[in-house]
Parts: sequence; C-alpha cells; structure tokens
Amino acid sequence: MADWQSLDPEAAREAEKYENPIPSRELILQHLADRGSPASREQLVEEFGLTTEDQLEALRRRLRAMERDAQLIYTRRGTYAPVDKLDLILGRISGHRDGFGFLVPDDGSDDLFMSPAQMRLVFDGDRALARVSGLDRRGRREGVIVEVVSRAHESIVGRYFEEGGIGFVVADNPKIQQEVLVTPGRNANAKIGQFVEVKITHWPTPRFQPQGDVIEVVGNYMAPGMEIDVALRTYDIPHVWPEAVLKEAGKLKPEVEEKDKEKRIDLRDLPFVTIDGEDARDFDDAVFCEAKPGKLRLFGGGWKLYVAIADVSSYVKIGSALDAEAQVRGNSVYFPERVIPMLPEQLSNGLCSLNPKVDRLAMVCEMTISKSGEMTDYQFYEAVIHSKARLTYNKVSTMLEQPKTSEAKQLRGEYGDVLPHLKQLYALYKVLLGARHTRGAIDFETQETRIIFGSERKIAEIRPTTRNDAHKLIEECMLAANVATAEFLKKHEIPALYRVHDGPPPERLEKLRAFLGELGLSLHKGKDGPTPKDYQALLETIKDRPDYHLIQTVMLRSLSQAVYSADNQGHFGLNYEAYTHFTSPIRRYPDLLTHRAIRSVIHSKQDTPHVRRAGAMTIPKARIYPYDEATLEQLGEQCSMSERRADEATRDVVNWLKCEFMKDRVGESFPGVITAVTGFGLFVELTDIYVEGLVHVTALPGDYYHFDPVHHRLAGERTGRSFRLGDTVEVRVMRVDLDERKIDFEMAEKTINAPIGRKKRGVADVPASKAVEEPAPAKAGRRSSTKEKAVEAYRPSDAAAKNAEVRKSREMKRALLAEAKSGGKAASGGKSGKSAPARDSDRPAKPSKHRKGPPKAGSASGAKSGGARKPKAKS
Repeated sequence: MADWQSLDPEAAREAEKYENPIPSRELILQHLADRGSPASREQLVEEFGLTTEDQLEALRRRLRAMERDAQLIYTRRGTYAPVDKLDLILGRISGHRDGFGFLVPDDGSDDLFMSPAQMRLVFDGDRALARVSGLDRRGRREGVIVEVVSRAHESIVGRYFEEGGIGFVVADNPKIQQEVLVTPGRNANAKIGQFVEVKITHWPTPRFQPQGDVIEVVGNYMAPGMEIDVALRTYDIPHVWPEAVLKEAGKLKPEVEEKDKEKRIDLRDLPFVTIDGEDARDFDDAVFCEAKPGKLRLFGGGWKLYVAIADVSSYVKIGSALDAEAQVRGNSVYFPERVIPMLPEQLSNGLCSLNPKVDRLAMVCEMTISKSGEMTDYQFYEAVIHSKARLTYNKVSTMLEQPKTSEAKQLRGEYGDVLPHLKQLYALYKVLLGARHTRGAIDFETQETRIIFGSERKIAEIRPTTRNDAHKLIEECMLAANVATAEFLKKHEIPALYRVHDGPPPERLEKLRAFLGELGLSLHKGKDGPTPKDYQALLETIKDRPDYHLIQTVMLRSLSQAVYSADNQGHFGLNYEAYTHFTSPIRRYPDLLTHRAIRSVIHSKQDTPHVRRAGAMTIPKARIYPYDEATLEQLGEQCSMSERRADEATRDVVNWLKCEFMKDRVGESFPGVITAVTGFGLFVELTDIYVEGLVHVTALPGDYYHFDPVHHRLAGERTGRSFRLGDTVEVRVMRVDLDERKIDFEMAEKTINAPIGRKKRGVADVPASKAVEEPAPAKAGRRSSTKEKAVEAYRPSDAAAKNAEVRKSREMKRALLAEAKSGGKAASGGKSGKSAPARDSDRPAKPSKHRKGPPKAGSASGAKSGGARKPKAKS
C-alpha cells in the first residue's frame, strides 16, 4: 500500500500538519478493519510502505496516542487491534461504597456491573476498557477489566494509620475502597489519624494493593476548616494558582487604563447598580432600566433594560495561562465562608468586578421589552460603565416591598438618585413574571439554607433563606439577557455552548404518572409527553393541597439535570427553545466562551443590527473565537463535570459540618419530615435545624416493612403502619459518624405510640426478604476509617464477621512487614480469580520488592476471596 496517500480520506490534513506525513488515524483504523486481523507495528510499516526514520517514529507515536485514546488496544501478542472489533466497551468507572462498581459506557448503553474483585484494579473515575463476562445474580451485565485507559487520580487524600509498623491511607472518597500502602520511610512524618495526600507510585493489580508516598500532611482530624481542605483534594478541585497564572495576573493594572476605554460605548452617565447578597465580593452584573417613551399608549411604552456584564474576555486571552487555568477550574466553587475562584482575585474581586464608583469595562446587552413582557429588540456592544451603588437584595426589597417602614424611608433617602430606576426595574419585573407564567415555565418552591458560624468555625445556626422580590427581579433580568444571547448565537449561526435541559426520561415519567394516578391527578397524556406548561398547571392545581410539598418533590425528581452542550435542545424547565449562560463570566467558563462568541461578531465586518460598534477594530475570528462544534462539545462535557464536581464537594462539606453540629445532640428528639423513602429506610430532615439523617428500616417499630416505590412509602405487613414521603415524624438522634458523614435516627416514642390507621390498599406485596435489606448509607455517607470508628451494636454474626476481617487485615500487614524485613523474598499467596489487564499501561515493571505484599482483607491476592463484601443494589 505504498500509495496510501490516495486512499487516506485525511491526506490533505496530514500534509498540512506535517512535513513528512504518515497515514491518518482514520486510515489506520480502516486498514486494520479491512485486514481482518490485528497487526504489529512492523507489519503496518511494511504494509504502508513507510521508510524514513521520521515516518517510523511518527507512526510509533501515533499508535501510542491511539492506544491512549482507546481507539486501539495493544494485545499480548504485540499487535494492535481496533477496540470496536474486539467487543470491548469503553467507559468511566463509578465506584460504590460497598466495594462493587459499574462501568458507565461512553456510548450510553446500560452500565456494566463490576464485582469487588474487578474494582480492586481501578479507582472511581478511571477510564477503562472492559468486556462482558456474563450476567450477575440479578440479571445485570457483568464485566471484567481488560485495560485501564487513563487514571482519574494521581493522588488520594485520606487519613493515615499504621498497623504492625506498616503505614496505610484510608481514602476519604467513599467510592475508593482500597487502602493505599505507604512506602516505608515515605510517610512525611504523618501522625496516626491525620489527613494526608498520598501520591500513587504503584497502581493496584490483581495481586497487590496500590502503593504510594505521602506528599503532604493536610492537617489534624477535626481541625477548623479541615472539611474544605479535604474536599478540595478528594474531588480534585484545582485550588493552587500556577506560577504562570500569578505572573500574568501580576502584570494587570489595579484599575482600567484609559486606552482600554477607547472605542467603546460610553455609558458612565447611566445610573447602573449592582444587586447582590450581603457577603458577595465579585460583581458580575449591573442593571439599569428606563421607561420607553410612547405617545400612543396602545403601541408605545415598554422599557429599555440594560444588563452590563463584566468584560472578562478583554483580559483573559485565548492561549494565556489565565485562560488555561480557568478552563481547568470550570467555575468558582462556593463553600460556606470560603470561595475557590475561577480567576485570581486581581480579576474576580478587582479589575473585572463591577465595583461601585469606579470605571469598568463591560459587555452590555441592551433590550427593548414591551408592556406585555415581550422582547422586541436587543443589541450587544462593548462599553465602559460606572456603577452608582452596590445594593443588596434585602435593601432593595425593603425599599420596594415595604416602602412605608422607617428603614425603607432611610434607605430611599440614601439611594434617592437611583430609586426612580429601581421602581422601573420593579415594574418591569412584574411584567416579566407575568410573561413567565404565560410561557409556562416551571416554578418549584425549594428551601435553601445558610450556615452561620460561631467560634473556631463551628456551626452556630442553620438558617433558612428567603427569596424576596429583589432576588426574583435580578433573576428575570438575567434570564432575559441569557435568552437574547441564545437568540443572537442562533441568528448568527455561531457554534456555541447552550444550557440544555431535557424533558423527563420515560422511566421517571412513568413512575410519576403512576404516583399521580393514585392521588387522582394526571399530567398530559398525549403521545408527545408533558410540556413545562403541564407541569406548571399541575403545580397550580395542587398549591392548596396539604400534600403539595410531597407532590412537588416527586415532580422535581422526575426531571433531568441541566448540562452544557453544543447541540441546542432547548431548556425544558424554563420552557425556552434556546438558552445559554452569558451573565457570570467571572465565575463560569461557559459564560466566558459566550462573550468571546459575541466579541467575534462585534469585531467582524458582518452587517447586523444586533451589535453596535464604536470604531471597534476588525480582528480575525480565529484570534477571538477559534472553536468548532467538536471542541465546544468537549468543553461542554468538561464544564458540566466541573459543575457537578463543585456541587458534590460543597454538599460533602456541608454534610461534614452538619455532622459536627449534631454530634453533641445524640439522644435528643426533634420533629422532622420524611424527604425520601427507599427499601432500606427513610431519610428525615429535621424541621427546625435542616439536618438530614437516616431511619434505617431495622430501626422502625417492630414489623416487616414493604417498600412501595409508586406511593413512596414503607408499609408494615402486620400492623398496617406506613411511613410516606412528606409525613411529619418525631425522631431521636441515635448516632453521628463524622468519618462516614452519616447521621442515624430512630423513631421517637411520640411517633411509635401514635395511633395506627387501617392498612391502606395498593401496597405492593413484596417478599419479606426485600423488606429488611442490609444497612445502606445516608445520602452523604462515608466509609468508616479503620481507627476511631464510632461504637455501634452488632449481632453476634456481625461481630464474628468483623473480627474475622480484622484478623485477616492484621495477618496481611504482618506478612508485608515480614517481607519488607526479608528484602522482598516472601511468597506471594494464592491465585487470582479474575483476569488481569491486557497490559500494565506503559509503566515498566518495578522491582518486585517494592510491589509484593498481601493486599488488605478480601482482595484477590489470597487463595480465597471470601473476605470480599457481597455486592448490593446500585443506588
């Protein structure tokens, strides 16, 4: 195939990139498929007719890259084969706290169950190739790991312990069950019980545990602020600024330079204001509104709404260290009383923040809105503004909603120069809110809380927050700007990231309809499925029912999670055909990308009525917005991931703090509401202090309880007593386990002694074996550490099993110590019951004395695997 160039569909691209081109990835894959069998590198060199040293080296690098990207697999016979020809499945590993896990395929097919033995080869988040080995006892596809494509973690954070002279780290991430052995002499002088970060030097194999070196002692257990330091490392949230970023940020002036204000629309005379929370420090957005004059009331009137957004794209350039770090971070992370910003503070709190009484660069969306709330026109342009006031939600709410109070009169006097425009904003808000209801956007009522700290960063109070009209006013202004932006991107056919929210998945919709049917309610029954209007209409129908919050909760849980995607599919919840994020470029990377897309039009020669140019120079699009759809899709996945990562980390920190808050309240009773019902018990949120815990099914009043998923309840078989989502109960705090982030409740006497009604009909007849399952974690559960575990009662069988595990662990630690003393000549134990990866990545084999040593209890190293825990149902 010496004339491979004529067959290569990407020959022109390769010739443009390389002086001495070689076959493209596409041609290599096609050739291997046509060949009918795997080929070695030498065979490919001969078959493609490659001769020069440069070509041979380039092919070697390309094959390695294709192997890294899971396009090819390197077989044990030294040949390359296309992954899709070997019936292999590529995906991401999702671990479970009970030792088993799943491979989530990239192609969207059903998850592949991974046994505890297979999970000992990988960590949560790793990308791996697997093949289907059969069906497990529950009928699910079960797989075996063929090769680990990439590792999600270079290091693990957890608590350091020693046993028999051997150090090991128990991961804080509950989805990572392997203990990491610490290389002798590499513990960084960590003390037992301290949080440490351990860098993995030897990955787990079928015979050996992972091994690593402690690279940082994070701090003492229970030290103030430790919950955030641990979460940052557990969830791999970037929080240390690289030197290159600090260097670039250090070159920025503290204030806007005069030359940067040129060739922009000057709006410094308009009374813009920012409206944020009391503790906000970065101000993305400022607003101004004025009534639009019109002589004919029928056709005139309406408003001009100006939404000015910090012009981050003028400072964060493509290809800069600032941009690279912002992309990796994806978004700012807001922990209680601590922020991990996406941009350095010189930008986020300084030069980009729309602080009051200073000039700032802004990207402005100017909108014309009719008296009926319809957006009739919009324009985007680069501007310079001068915010007249830094207002808070509470101050604005007081001035607008309680104008006759003494506080309002004082505030109105203080902010008299901007008050007329605030009144116009308030009038516009009411019109936009009416348009929102007409449109049929879903409006759920949710309760948020704020943690108030006392001394030494301990929770003093958990306070509910209320959304006043000032919150909603700003929300409607931001929604309008985001919708105008999405329309702009569509109209100008610019590839971009949209905020996509799909409708309810069919299986969730089926469960919701079954639940509603039992209550005499229904959603739209047409072939096309329910619309947002149907959801909102149902919410309006049930708003006066006593079970309103119960029904709303079930409806909310039927919906999908919003994501970022280059493929615009609309936003179901807001009922928009197109929606994007434009208003927070200081703290969200997708918004920064959107600003660059708009700038690419402003600085082009394109004739459009939707931009204004004040002499803005023409700049090639590639310098401002060099993104195609494929690149944007990858960025969308990255930004969606970083958003979920931030949510999980902040939730983990809050759960940690709540456990600290409750540990001195064990034995006390509180009223609460059942917020979730599962086969293993009830989750209850305490009414006054907004803390959630688990009432395990075994802690319910004596009976066999059947889980009824349709009615979201546990029903007693003998007594007819039932516990349902939304029920009010009285619970007692039984146990608080900070290591597991778990709070256990039991029903208090007031609930136990309450009269039992007649057994309700419709309760599914579930076998008794289903009623009392093995204990499962609370929502924020964590695996207990080996040491300092909270005391709990065991049945004799539990105690025996626990003692057996401890004995096994100690035996293996002693064996490892003995091996270390003997120079690594100890025998290796029994055979593994599962197959190994096809090849151990590209890491050369390490000396066996550093790798040998029996793994922890239940691993695949021993002759028997009886120590492994049985897999439980996927939660």
